[in-house]
Amino acid sequence: MRHLQLTTFFHLNIAYSSIEVEDRAMVVEKCYRPLLNIIKKLDFRCGIEASAYTLEEIQKCDPNCIDDLKSLIASGACDFIASGYSQSIGPLMPAEVNSANLAIGNQCYQNILGTAPRIVLVNEQAFSSGMISHYLDAGYEAMVMEWNNPALTNCHWNSEWRYLPQYAKDQHGRKIPVIWNNSIYFQKFQHYTHGEKELGEYLNYIASHQGPSSRIFPLYGNDVEIFDFRPGRYHTEAQLGPESEWQRIENLFQSLKTDGRFEVISPTDVLKFMDRPGAGNVLSLESAAIPIPVKKQEKYNITRWAVTGRDDLGINSRCRKIYDSLKSKEGRNIEAWQELCYLWSSDFRTHITEKRWVEYQLRLKAAENQFCQREFSEENKSPEVASFPNNVTVTSEGRILSIETAGLKMDLNKRRGLVIDGLWMKNKAVEKLCGTLPHGYYDDITLGADFYSGHLIFETPGKPKVTDLEKSDPTIAWDNHAKAVVISFTMPTSLGDVVKQVRVYSESNTIEYTYELQWKTLPVGSLRLGHITLNPDAFDRSTLFFRSHNGGSELETFLPGEQRITHGEHASFLVSAKHALGMTEGILEIGDADKFLRITLGDTSPALLAMINYVPVKETYFCRCSLSAREMDETSRQTPLETPLVINISVSCHAT
Repeated sequence: MRHLQLTTFFHLNIAYSSIEVEDRAMVVEKCYRPLLNIIKKLDFRCGIEASAYTLEEIQKCDPNCIDDLKSLIASGACDFIASGYSQSIGPLMPAEVNSANLAIGNQCYQNILGTAPRIVLVNEQAFSSGMISHYLDAGYEAMVMEWNNPALTNCHWNSEWRYLPQYAKDQHGRKIPVIWNNSIYFQKFQHYTHGEKELGEYLNYIASHQGPSSRIFPLYGNDVEIFDFRPGRYHTEAQLGPESEWQRIENLFQSLKTDGRFEVISPTDVLKFMDRPGAGNVLSLESAAIPIPVKKQEKYNITRWAVTGRDDLGINSRCRKIYDSLKSKEGRNIEAWQELCYLWSSDFRTHITEKRWVEYQLRLKAAENQFCQREFSEENKSPEVASFPNNVTVTSEGRILSIETAGLKMDLNKRRGLVIDGLWMKNKAVEKLCGTLPHGYYDDITLGADFYSGHLIFETPGKPKVTDLEKSDPTIAWDNHAKAVVISFTMPTSLGDVVKQVRVYSESNTIEYTYELQWKTLPVGSLRLGHITLNPDAFDRSTLFFRSHNGGSELETFLPGEQRITHGEHASFLVSAKHALGMTEGILEIGDADKFLRITLGDTSPALLAMINYVPVKETYFCRCSLSAREMDETSRQTPLETPLVINISVSCHAT
């Protein structure tokens, strides 16, 4: 059996969500200082990763700590690993903000440490293909990413590949070396450190990964703030025992250095194994089923920082508003972009304390006041009138309201809250592109329901679901300014009124839905709307695709093929979804080689996620996309709504 190469890195995050600002000096003393002392004492080669913001705050608390880190880096005992100015979730931010976060971070690293890091950590191990170009453009030579979740849907991967560096490729031909992290392995390290495993038992577990060829075992790659300190994030946190956890780590590291079964190497040294047999395979880490893989179990997924928390939807939308204002200005105000990166930090979106939440709200509001342009209401807008031009036909017969323009025909169901019964692109497809698939359409009992399009569903534990699938008596008018038919109605619900408006534009193949939720609060639960159910007779299964932006500058395309895709499926009773698309440029496209639908968020709409549900059914398939404004996990809190929540979604038809 060959020596097992061991590599380790520690993640420093002084902005940890549940740690108060006044406790940061204690974190430096109890967590960061002991780590540096152990590395120096044992000459234990490992990596340390931190955002530039974390380094700035450490420097305020203990400048000597930064000096010691610089010395360890200079001596080669420690590799420094980058993550940008703030620990933010790349697949949820626009491409320009990701680029700025890395560039500003690099400048701060140079100023504080006097070095340019070679390796970057995928923050929270939330990866998207679109991030690779950002990492390469920022000058990084490799990235650290978790093995477990990308391997979950890439079942053709050889399990031996987890022990060697590989290449991660994007969808446009660029690639970057990937150094593997492993959630199972770093959780085992935590179990040992917290006293749940004895040293001999843990050493034997590590040794069980030896093999006949070269293998690299990622010993640890996670938080430092959980050793000899408890952040107070969970009620189930392990209690501090009588023995110092850092002493247990020192004992472990001392044993690993003297045990003949192991050899300790730095993260940078991992790249020297790229030429070994089994290394250097070029892999796609994303898949249609998991477009944004995230570390650990499925309950820990991308919705965590997008549409859960105290008000992720609200603060992400406000950050987006600041971004839209900054990008429209000539020149680049670095301080403004740095502040935006800070405001987009992940820790404000999970277990943030009440005190820090209040402080964050004040800082976010100050940034809005400073950077955002004033909004002016549109003046001299032509009033809505009831007469329609000659190229527009509106007819009502029974439950169906039909609208026809030069390019589109759409049927709305008045008995089901103006859901789309059918949408046709004239001169392109005989079959409707999307709409309602009635109960019994599929010869599959698991799909034995009516599947609508263009509706809203809110679900909260222990209460009946709230929908807009009720009988409506809409008003119908012509908006001469927008050249659109306008259909609207108001529906009372248990949470408050829902005002729903549908616009059908006569000069483009576009329809538009606006939902105004006149609710006092947004309870803990799942709010999905803008559903589009494809007609499987209209789209070729073999070329079916969906695509969106996930933090990159280019669309990422996914082919469902024969796999089952259930982004919006419950991960547990507490977690309402498993996966999603970041939709960071406000666009989702779905279609085939011949045609596609483009779903677009309005300029003032909140920052929603997109979800796909795709089920192969014998010779056909079920495919629906939905937009999510709210999901549920253990971070979720009821959110007061000071003003109505207004969401604007357009659907346009395109031929390829």
